[in-house]
Amino acid sequence: MPSRPGVTTDLRRLSRRTFLRGGLAASLAVPSLVGCATPARPEVAGRDPFTLGVAAGEPGPDGFVLWTRLAPLPLWDDPAAPGGLTGGDVTLTYEIATDPDMRAVVQSGAAVAEAAYAYSVHLEVSGLAPERPYWYRFTLGDAPSRVGRAWTAPEPGSSLRQLRFAFVSCANYEHGFFSAYRHLADEQPDLVLFLGDYIYEYVERVRPTVRRHSDDVEATTLPTYRNRYAQYRMDPDLQRLHAEVPALVTWDDHEVQDDYASEWSATFEDPARFRARRAAAYQAFYEHMPLRPSRSRPQGAALRLYDRFRFGDLVEFSTLDGRQYRSREACTRAPDYGGGHFETDAWCPERRDPGRSPAHRSACRALRAAPR
Repeated sequence: MPSRPGVTTDLRRLSRRTFLRGGLAASLAVPSLVGCATPARPEVAGRDPFTLGVAAGEPGPDGFVLWTRLAPLPLWDDPAAPGGLTGGDVTLTYEIATDPDMRAVVQSGAAVAEAAYAYSVHLEVSGLAPERPYWYRFTLGDAPSRVGRAWTAPEPGSSLRQLRFAFVSCANYEHGFFSAYRHLADEQPDLVLFLGDYIYEYVERVRPTVRRHSDDVEATTLPTYRNRYAQYRMDPDLQRLHAEVPALVTWDDHEVQDDYASEWSATFEDPARFRARRAAAYQAFYEHMPLRPSRSRPQGAALRLYDRFRFGDLVEFSTLDGRQYRSREACTRAPDYGGGHFETDAWCPERRDPGRSPAHRSACRALRAAPR
């Protein structure tokens, strides 16, 4: 796993001497965290707070959403100290410029990394000119993030000749490297759509793996989901893609559990217990995605993700949520029988029950009800 000079990212493999030496080297180059938060460990002081990079999302005619998360120790295993931090919210600054060298700054101000959401930032930017690129960065004290690129959409109904977009899904960290993200960034599309299975929650125990998932356990709690997202976000190719291409995002099942449906787990455990797991997974998803807090801030085990995005008179994307609103799996043979399976009409009349809500039907119904 890559690391910046003086910053080791896999804490489980650190010797005490290496840990202290790395912390000393970093403290000579990067200032301490500022704001109301306090480091959970003395080793946090001086480390790079932007280990998870930056991202932009949901471009509109006058702005977009900017994201980062402060995590000087991104895989820290103390559940009370996400990223190695404790204490209250942290205030940092942001700048938006019309050039990649950040010389022509057109907007700047304060942004808040919310302690309740693992010190993540979801900044809704407005007041920019339509249909043009912008560059941005965050700064904490004297420590800058990398420079990211975003763009604003054309005005609704205006003429748009082309839109270059890509879509990605089903990226299992254990089964391969993310070089496809690097090649995609090289092609410089206008937009990338993440269609689901951004992470995989389980740990492979049967097939060979290329690299291991964080904590070496299946993600089921808020700390383990956070660490899984942090591990994916530390990948240099995924981090670069997010920094260079604005995103629209939705989820599928592995962001929570393989083959879950609404409040039902794949093994049909007690729904109240599974809702607690789903709430943790949804919060971790929000903490690591460029989503608008005015629309997508999680409410317990619920999070509004579906929406509609228009780009001039050329294209409209409807992002659907195919998991949160669907009926449970049909025709279970036993209480613990879940997952994908094929059934015939003779044995499974339930699957044609008109009262059921398949994912596409419920998601489309919710989208039609959304304000235009």
